[in-house]
Amino acid sequence: MRRKLPSTAALAAFDAAARHQSFTKAAEELALTQSAVCRQIANLETFVGLKLFRRSRRGVTLTQAGASYSIAVAGRLEEMERDTLDLMATRGEGGVLELAAVPTFATRWLLPRLKRFEARAPKVIVNIMPQSRPFLFEGTPFDAAIYAGDGHWPGTEAIALMPERLVPVCAPSLIAPHGALTPGQFRRYRLLQQTTRPYAWRAWFDIQGVRHDHDVAGPRYELFSMLIQAAVHGLGIALVPALLVEEELASGKLIAASPLASGVDKSYYLVLPEWKAENPLLRTFADWLRKEAEPYRNEQLVEL
Repeated sequence: MRRKLPSTAALAAFDAAARHQSFTKAAEELALTQSAVCRQIANLETFVGLKLFRRSRRGVTLTQAGASYSIAVAGRLEEMERDTLDLMATRGEGGVLELAAVPTFATRWLLPRLKRFEARAPKVIVNIMPQSRPFLFEGTPFDAAIYAGDGHWPGTEAIALMPERLVPVCAPSLIAPHGALTPGQFRRYRLLQQTTRPYAWRAWFDIQGVRHDHDVAGPRYELFSMLIQAAVHGLGIALVPALLVEEELASGKLIAASPLASGVDKSYYLVLPEWKAENPLLRTFADWLRKEAEPYRNEQLVEL
């Protein structure tokens, strides 16, 4: 049966006009004449039997139907573009993995190791997009995600990679001449906060048996990479995963403000949607990732 599909040229013209709310700007983007864009959109309106734009002397605006349709069309065109780029990149061989990952973990831990995966699976391309907050796989292009949490995400298979131990770190000059602080001495210093974990410091002080009246006060940063850089520049003490500051601790840019780490509240997981869990490409990546993470599972990562 013949599919009821409009032409891609008409959809591209509609998408551009919807984004710009202008036929003229759409024509400039697509390197067409304005009349050509008008014809394509008129053909699309005839095809669907609805007005998608209101025309007036002041320009064009989307109708309610046009606004809803533009969201769907934009998503489909993005998927088509991504699939085409993937096909061009792999030349029909191997495959592409779309991976969501917490940004600092991806930058500092995963990317330095990814060349070893490429050596094992040279025809596989791994695309990584940063995602610092939880999301549902439905409606996204992602095949898998790396997150820190408790491993319980409905509709997914979570493969444990490594525990996350938070350690307080700072620039050596911040606490000089001290080489380290007792938990009680932290009251004298600014605590750097992580936006998505507002009570991380409170949990750390609870483990040490110390009360800190201002444990949620201090500058807030969205990403651990921001916290790390703020600590390097002497802005305060940061509580960050030890595995993310190995380089700074080794070089002396940072020191452990205390040798006491947090308990294991979260772990890093490779998360697969259930409907993709048996994908051979994903299983290959998951097996490789677990082996890379193995040294981190049963020991503290850094000599503090």
